[in-house]
Amino acid sequence: MQYACDHVHLRSRDAVRAARFYIETFGAREVKRVGDDPVERVVLDLGGLALFIEQAPAEINAAAATPCLGIEHIGLRTADIEAAMADLTARGVPVRTGITARGPGLRIAFVEGPDGALIEILERAPS
Repeated sequence: MQYACDHVHLRSRDAVRAARFYIETFGAREVKRVGDDPVERVVLDLGGLALFIEQAPAEINAAAATPCLGIEHIGLRTADIEAAMADLTARGVPVRTGITARGPGLRIAFVEGPDGALIEILERAPS
Protein backbone atom coordinates (compact mmCIF):
# COMPACT_ATOMS: atom_id res chain seq x y z
CA MET A 1 0.00 0.00 0.00
CA GLN A 2 1.37 3.44 -0.92
CA TYR A 3 0.16 6.86 0.14
CA ALA A 4 0.80 10.40 -1.06
CA CYS A 5 0.02 13.71 0.59
CA ASP A 6 -3.22 15.12 -0.79
CA HIS A 7 -3.87 18.22 1.35
CA VAL A 8 -3.64 19.95 4.71
CA HIS A 9 -6.98 21.09 6.11
CA LEU A 10 -7.19 24.15 8.37
CA ARG A 11 -10.19 25.77 10.01
CA SER A 12 -10.49 29.51 10.50
CA ARG A 13 -12.94 31.99 11.98
CA ASP A 14 -12.40 33.96 8.74
CA ALA A 15 -11.34 31.64 5.90
CA VAL A 16 -11.02 34.44 3.35
CA ARG A 17 -8.75 36.50 5.64
CA ALA A 18 -6.66 33.42 6.48
CA ALA A 19 -6.32 32.57 2.77
CA ARG A 20 -5.21 36.15 2.07
CA PHE A 21 -2.46 35.73 4.71
CA TYR A 22 -1.04 32.62 2.99
CA ILE A 23 -1.30 34.30 -0.44
CA GLU A 24 0.30 37.60 0.55
CA THR A 25 2.86 36.17 2.97
CA PHE A 26 3.99 32.93 1.32
CA GLY A 27 2.94 33.34 -2.32
CA ALA A 28 0.17 30.74 -2.22
CA ARG A 29 -2.26 30.75 -5.15
CA GLU A 30 -6.02 30.54 -4.75
CA VAL A 31 -7.35 27.54 -6.67
CA LYS A 32 -11.06 27.79 -5.85
CA ARG A 33 -13.72 28.79 -3.37
CA VAL A 34 -16.55 26.58 -2.25
CA GLY A 35 -19.77 28.32 -1.24
CA ASP A 36 -20.92 31.89 -1.57
CA ASP A 37 -21.53 34.22 1.35
CA PRO A 38 -20.08 33.18 3.65
CA VAL A 39 -17.52 31.05 1.87
CA GLU A 40 -17.40 27.44 3.09
CA ARG A 41 -13.81 26.72 2.03
CA VAL A 42 -10.92 28.37 0.20
CA VAL A 43 -8.51 26.01 -1.56
CA LEU A 44 -4.92 27.19 -2.06
CA ASP A 45 -1.81 25.84 -3.73
CA LEU A 46 1.06 26.53 -1.34
CA GLY A 47 4.24 25.49 -3.14
CA GLY A 48 2.61 22.32 -4.45
CA LEU A 49 0.72 21.55 -1.22
CA ALA A 50 -3.08 21.75 -1.38
CA LEU A 51 -4.22 23.82 1.60
CA PHE A 52 -7.93 23.73 2.44
CA ILE A 53 -9.09 26.57 4.71
CA GLU A 54 -12.57 25.89 6.01
CA GLN A 55 -14.83 28.59 7.47
CA ALA A 56 -15.34 27.40 11.05
CA PRO A 57 -18.64 27.94 12.84
CA ALA A 58 -18.58 29.85 16.12
CA GLU A 59 -18.91 26.69 18.24
CA ILE A 60 -15.59 25.23 17.03
CA ASN A 61 -12.93 25.36 19.75
CA ALA A 62 -9.84 27.51 19.33
CA ALA A 63 -6.57 25.77 18.44
CA ALA A 64 -4.61 24.19 21.26
CA ALA A 65 -1.52 26.05 22.35
CA THR A 66 1.66 24.51 20.97
CA PRO A 67 3.45 22.30 21.66
CA CYS A 68 0.51 19.93 21.44
CA LEU A 69 -0.50 16.47 20.27
CA GLY A 70 -1.76 15.91 16.75
CA ILE A 71 -0.79 18.15 13.86
CA GLU A 72 1.55 20.65 15.45
CA HIS A 73 2.79 22.86 12.61
CA ILE A 74 3.26 23.40 8.87
CA GLY A 75 6.87 23.44 7.65
CA LEU A 76 7.83 25.74 4.77
CA ARG A 77 11.31 25.44 3.26
CA THR A 78 13.28 28.44 1.99
CA ALA A 79 16.73 28.86 0.47
CA ASP A 80 17.54 31.93 2.63
CA ILE A 81 16.11 31.85 6.13
CA GLU A 82 17.60 35.23 7.13
CA ALA A 83 15.90 36.98 4.20
CA ALA A 84 12.66 35.10 4.82
CA MET A 85 12.55 36.04 8.51
CA ALA A 86 13.43 39.67 7.75
CA ASP A 87 10.54 39.75 5.23
CA LEU A 88 8.07 38.12 7.62
CA THR A 89 9.07 40.44 10.46
CA ALA A 90 8.68 43.48 8.19
CA ARG A 91 5.18 42.26 7.29
CA GLY A 92 4.28 42.10 10.99
CA VAL A 93 3.98 38.30 11.14
CA PRO A 94 4.37 37.28 14.81
CA VAL A 95 7.66 35.45 15.40
CA ARG A 96 7.46 32.63 17.95
CA THR A 97 11.16 31.67 17.88
CA GLY A 98 14.08 33.17 16.03
CA ILE A 99 16.51 31.26 13.83
CA THR A 100 18.18 28.30 15.51
CA ALA A 101 20.43 25.50 14.24
CA ARG A 102 18.88 22.04 14.57
CA GLY A 103 21.74 19.85 13.48
CA PRO A 104 24.11 19.78 10.54
CA GLY A 105 22.68 21.72 7.62
CA LEU A 106 19.32 22.60 9.19
CA ARG A 107 18.19 25.96 10.55
CA ILE A 108 14.64 26.72 11.64
CA ALA A 109 12.41 29.46 13.01
CA PHE A 110 8.72 29.57 13.89
CA VAL A 111 6.08 32.19 13.08
CA GLU A 112 2.37 32.36 13.81
CA GLY A 113 -0.34 32.36 11.18
CA PRO A 114 -4.07 33.06 11.41
CA ASP A 115 -6.01 31.36 14.21
CA GLY A 116 -2.79 30.43 16.01
CA ALA A 117 -1.44 28.17 13.25
CA LEU A 118 2.23 27.46 13.92
CA ILE A 119 4.42 27.71 10.81
CA GLU A 120 8.02 26.50 10.71
CA ILE A 121 10.37 28.28 8.32
CA LEU A 122 13.35 26.05 7.55
CA GLU A 123 16.51 26.13 5.49
CA ARG A 124 18.33 22.91 4.60
CA ALA A 125 21.90 23.09 3.36
CA PRO A 126 22.42 21.45 -0.03
CA SER A 127 23.53 17.85 0.35
